Amino acid sequence: MPELRTDRLLLRRWQESDLEPWAAMNADPEVREHLGALLTREQSDAVVADMQAAFDERGFGWWALEARGTGEFIGRVGLDEVDEDMPFPGVDIGWRLVRSAWGHGYATEAARACLAFGFETLGLPEVIASTTVNNLRSQAVMRRIGMTRDPADDFEDPSVPEGPLRQCVLFRTHAGMHTDRPTRLEAPPTPR
Repeated sequence: MPELRTDRLLLRRWQESDLEPWAAMNADPEVREHLGALLTREQSDAVVADMQAAFDERGFGWWALEARGTGEFIGRVGLDEVDEDMPFPGVDIGWRLVRSAWGHGYATEAARACLAFGFETLGLPEVIASTTVNNLRSQAVMRRIGMTRDPADDFEDPSVPEGPLRQCVLFRTHAGMHTDRPTRLEAPPTPR
């Protein structure tokens, strides 16, 4: 699993010390507002195990996100293959941060590093992102990293029960749009 470094962030392999703050994030109603039910510690731990296995298998996935200045775990960011039951294929970018890390530009900085990795190292032609129609904070990050939305692509998430989390928006960006990376990677990522 390659590590990515930006000016303020380290995108790295998950560590045992991440499990407790990750579980606390998944038990925080504000963090989970657009994601659905809160997760137990056991469910959170299982998600980390699944994320690590998928990354090892594919060479990309979800990194743990660390603030370089403090060494503090502040969330996750990464690229993931879209689930088969979704109405579109592709590789999805996403992020989830602890509340104390909101509003500092970390999601944007980390997402730019992920896009650089996806386009330059993996050779992806396109990266997509989706969220609920009401998740305006995530949609703002998507726009800041150069993604665009066509309302014709909006969809209902088939994995979500009827309710406010079912209606989603879809954003896209293409490799050629990111030649002038505003976020510098300290060391070029290397494929597995």
